[in-house]
Amino acid sequence: MQIHTLSVEKKPKRKRVGRGGNRGKTAGRGTKGQKSRSGASVDPLFEGGRSSIIDRLKKVKGFKSPNPKHTTLTLSFLDHHFEAGDEVSRETLIAKKLFSPKKVTGGFKVVASGELSKALSFDSRIRFSDTALEAVKKAGGTIRED
Repeated sequence: MQIHTLSVEKKPKRKRVGRGGNRGKTAGRGTKGQKSRSGASVDPLFEGGRSSIIDRLKKVKGFKSPNPKHTTLTLSFLDHHFEAGDEVSRETLIAKKLFSPKKVTGGFKVVASGELSKALSFDSRIRFSDTALEAVKKAGGTIRED
């Protein structure tokens, strides 16, 4: 390949409307309004001031957040439903029919409400508040590492 054998492709010229010719008076831009002016650019999601489709969809019945919240477990709830030495995991909570699998979408979080008097073993996927973690360790509980 040599330099004199190369060919350069030209870009097609940008169409300049509204400069006379066969496009006529408004040059296909319509009459008046923001998009008829030069330099106009409108956000494609802007709907003239009304609530956007995204905001309106939130109000539609059945909207589900893309970031589901954790299901809260209290220490007293765990103390009541589990025996000493039991393992607490998503599977055991659903197997004991304490929660429906359809309703638990964002995992579980243990919060310090009430007291825990038994040593329980927890799955590593379960989250804890700081005070709840202290209470679990004080009761002799363990958190399994996967």
